[in-house]
Amino acid sequence: MEIILKETIDTLGQVGDVVKVKPGYARNYLLPKKKAVVANISNLAIRDQEQQNIQTRLDNERKDSQSLLDSLSGVTIEIARKVGDELRLFGSVTSADIAEKLQEKGITVDRRAIMLNDPIKTAGEKTITVKTGYQMVAEITVQVIAETIGDEA
Repeated sequence: MEIILKETIDTLGQVGDVVKVKPGYARNYLLPKKKAVVANISNLAIRDQEQQNIQTRLDNERKDSQSLLDSLSGVTIEIARKVGDELRLFGSVTSADIAEKLQEKGITVDRRAIMLNDPIKTAGEKTITVKTGYQMVAEITVQVIAETIGDEA
């Protein structure tokens, strides 16, 4: 089934692309969520008319992604957590924690854009990938520092 994408989907293509997908994927997901429309004559004509607007929007997204990529490159954030034996954390560091620390540095990133497969559970330095959009990624360094626990005697 041929469809026209109404928004960029990483696995399929950019806004305005005509792509071929399985009918069930289109009927059950893309069309009900208004992420795509059926590629018929009238929708193709509308897409052709809107092509200039789509291109302008894609250029703006590319510029925004590039500026976010530039602001993220080389960034190191430090997060202090209480640790136990073998530098294992009490709790963990999640993508929400990383997004919060980036926000403190003046960089706004959606926590879902932080590619963290599993929460960080040990102290040390980790390199994390952040999707900046338009198929660009940046790498940041997260240093999990052992927080000292005072004597509570």
